[in-house]
This record gives sequence, structure tokens and C-alpha cells, in this order.
Amino acid sequence: MLKNTIFTLNKRPKGIPDNNCWKLIDSPIRNIKKNEILIENMYLSIDPYMRGRMNAGKSYAPPVNIGEIMVGETLGRVVKSNSKKYLEGDLVCVHKGWQKYTLVKDNDLTLIKVPKTDIPASVFLGALGMPGRTAFFGLTKVAKPNQGETVVISAASGAVGAVVTQLAKIYECNVVGIAGGYEKCKYVTDTLGANNCIDYKNDNVLDKLHEYCPNGVDIYFENVGGDITRDISKVLNKNSRVPICGFISKYNSINIANEETPFTVFKNMKNPPKHRFFVVREWAHQFESATKTLLNYMEDGQLSYKETITEGFENAPQALRDVLSGKNFGKQLIKF
Repeated sequence: MLKNTIFTLNKRPKGIPDNNCWKLIDSPIRNIKKNEILIENMYLSIDPYMRGRMNAGKSYAPPVNIGEIMVGETLGRVVKSNSKKYLEGDLVCVHKGWQKYTLVKDNDLTLIKVPKTDIPASVFLGALGMPGRTAFFGLTKVAKPNQGETVVISAASGAVGAVVTQLAKIYECNVVGIAGGYEKCKYVTDTLGANNCIDYKNDNVLDKLHEYCPNGVDIYFENVGGDITRDISKVLNKNSRVPICGFISKYNSINIANEETPFTVFKNMKNPPKHRFFVVREWAHQFESATKTLLNYMEDGQLSYKETITEGFENAPQALRDVLSGKNFGKQLIKF
């Protein structure tokens, strides 16, 4: 009998989650039933939102309960099928947590078949997956950019920010990224095509915003929060828009409920921008079309990607810590 290996949540973290926050267990895999498939996972996506789901407080999605499988998306190959929709050998993505095998019904809403292409399958967990769709919908549905507008993206070298940066250039905007360190900033300008990039570790962010955005900022794609948000608030134009994807600088706070959030900063402005928090599943019915659009851009050479692939399922906790501290570069994946 096949055995599954699963990471479950063992305790709530206080600050940065240590290894004791999870428990790695083996579990038997039952026989598949009608309209089910068994997936042998190849990659696990590691994303900032996971930290918030480890907390007990109320949020846009329910927390992971103690003893439950840790939340996350995987990409794998169907190894057993009792379904007419999926055949053995099909590559699929599914959002069913940190586990080596996934047994799932073929009508699960998180189940997505990977289209046939020469692009590596792992990219469908990054630029062509949930992060890419988050960037696409946040920019096109919430920010709604116009040609010639100035767009600023925090965490511009990250999985979401990198796609936003490139899409904004495709839409013929003036694009300014914010990233940490020379290497990441060079990547944002030289590879992603941003007009400029601010190194928040070494530059005076507000001074550089005035230099690179002399006519102000029309769209700010929020990924970080904290000092960067306060600086951005001083250069936002009237009728500016701010899609709030997240604010990673506060995710490891011991008492996040008392932290200053982007909502606090923007609400207290004399002329607040149009801003709101969004989650990608708001447009779940458009996932397939969005992925197709992004795939077309990539196949045409307009969309590139960067991955950090860590070998070994047991290293998933450290990979999450790396994402939360900015140590990784590009989309963070675990290879089984």
C-alpha cells in the first residue's frame, strides 16, 4: 500500500515559525473511489499567505486548525484515475496542502489541468499559476491601468510583483519597482523591464520616488506594508488606485492585530486612494482564461520568470521562513 507523507500544523507560531510548528507524519492512502484521482506531487508552492493561515485570528480565509494539513498548492502527475476528466499521466495543480500525494475528487474547484507546452511545468505554480493570476487580476481588475500612468510595485522581484512589473510594461505604463539589494533591483530593470527600481535596503525610498515619479504615482501595487507604504502615501496622485495583495513586513508580528496596516495609512490620508484588499479566488471562474493569456505572453517572450527551487519536502518550513524574510529570489518551490 502506498503511504503519504504530510506536514500538519502542530502549534501556532509566535513570530517567525520554527520547525516545531509542524509535524511530519506518514499516513496510508485509501483506494480511490469513483470520480477521484491520485496525484503524485512533484512541486510544492511556498507563499507568504501561508503564514497568516497559521494564526488563529479571523482573516479572509479560515485558519489551519491544529492537526490539519498545512495549506498550500502542489503540482503533480496523475498516477491513478477513476475519472473521465483526468487520465493517468496528466499534469495537474491542486490546492490541497503540504503532502507528497493528493487524493481528490475530479470536480474539486482548485484542480487545474496543466496545458501542454514546452515551458517547464513548475512555472504553473508561479508566473503561470496562482501568483501570476493574482498579479493579473489585481492589476487589470482592481488597478485598471491606463497607458502612460506611473505604476509602483513593492516586492517587485517576487513571484507576484515580477508578473505585475512585466504586465504594467506590456500595458505601456511607467514602471518603478521596489526590491531589496543590488541583484534583485538589477533583475527588475534588466530582465523584467521596469523603468527604474528602488533598493529599499540602500536607497532613501522617498527621495527615489520623487526622482523616478516626478508626476506622482497613479497605481501602487501593495505587497509589503510598513515604511514603504508610508513613503508611497506621500506621492500618490488624486484618483490613484492601490490593490492590496498583502503586507509581508508584518506577517511575523507577535501581535499583528495591533500593527499599522496599509488600510490604516491610506484611510488617514487627506485624499485617500481607491484601495482594497483582494484575493485571487474572486475571479475563480476566469482562472483558465487568465492562465491562457499569461501563457501567450510567455510564449511570445513578453513574460519571464525566476524560481528558487529547494530540494526535499522536509525543507518546506525553512523555505517558508526564507520567503517571509526575503532570502529567496523569485518564486519559491519545493521539489519532492
